[in-house]
Amino acid sequence: MKYEDRVYGECEITEAVVLDLIGSSSLQRLKGIDQSGYRALWVQPETELGEYDNSRFAHSVGVYLLLKKYGAPLEEQLAGLIHDVSHTAFSHCIDYVLNVGSEAKQDHQDNVFEAFVRKSEIPNILEKHGQNVDRLLDDGNFPLKENILPDLCADRIDYSMRTAVLFGEIDFKQAQEILDGLAVKDNIWFFRDFESAKRYAELFSRVNDIHYAGLDSARMYEAVRGFVVYAMAKDYIYEEYLYRGDEAVIAKINEHLEEDVELQKLFDRMNDKSKISESVVGYDAEVVCKSRIVDPWFSDSGILRRVSDADSSWGKVVREKLKPKRYFLKYKN
Repeated sequence: MKYEDRVYGECEITEAVVLDLIGSSSLQRLKGIDQSGYRALWVQPETELGEYDNSRFAHSVGVYLLLKKYGAPLEEQLAGLIHDVSHTAFSHCIDYVLNVGSEAKQDHQDNVFEAFVRKSEIPNILEKHGQNVDRLLDDGNFPLKENILPDLCADRIDYSMRTAVLFGEIDFKQAQEILDGLAVKDNIWFFRDFESAKRYAELFSRVNDIHYAGLDSARMYEAVRGFVVYAMAKDYIYEEYLYRGDEAVIAKINEHLEEDVELQKLFDRMNDKSKISESVVGYDAEVVCKSRIVDPWFSDSGILRRVSDADSSWGKVVREKLKPKRYFLKYKN
């Protein structure tokens, strides 16, 4: 199967188990789930996006492609491919709706991941191709796929590169230059020189400040929270319905839009970020955003060092940006 990716270009996917997983309902469902949360409240990209460009599906396949590109074992590639299947509609917005997880950690989908996978068709697909399901569900087996901040991992590299490309922070050629500077040794991602590592670290920081932990993200989280929490309290939808696509959830809730004035107001906020402003005086909501930062390894004459080892100022940036960001928001209506 030929697959065109916005970060990695044209790729050939031939492994039967990968093709079966990609074709499964669990993976296909992710095409309807936006990576950023709720499309109407994004920081708008300069270029027009394709239908699935910023979906959890594109990111999941991207993590698989990245691991394959750098020679990870097939089972680690598979772990990367399925790592996001437990995401609900609106992605991390649901960390602000449900109680299984933390707003500051945005870990709802991680907490329900194993149970979700075991109830899906994925175990049968993996077993059909001789893969050990228990092993694939244990992140400890796959350090290239998953690692804690501020280290690099395939998940982190892909979502940062994907956001940077889609939102015009870098172009395709610049993305290839970053990827060409990456290498793997002893299950550690590193850059071939300090300049490449620092350039990527600064890009990641910029993407975090604008797209992950910025004011527009806080507005989005609060607007989606208000809309979905209200809809669930009114029994317009149930939690299980959140495991459909973004548009399906919106359509189901909006069956009640004409008859419910409060729902109309909340939906209006969902579609106009100016309806929620930042104000520490008389604020209506405090929103905590997970903040992300990386401190990559790089090769210094064959010895691996962190960016912060060569640039002490970066260590201060890392310490500060690992703290969650707090916003105080006020509704205009």
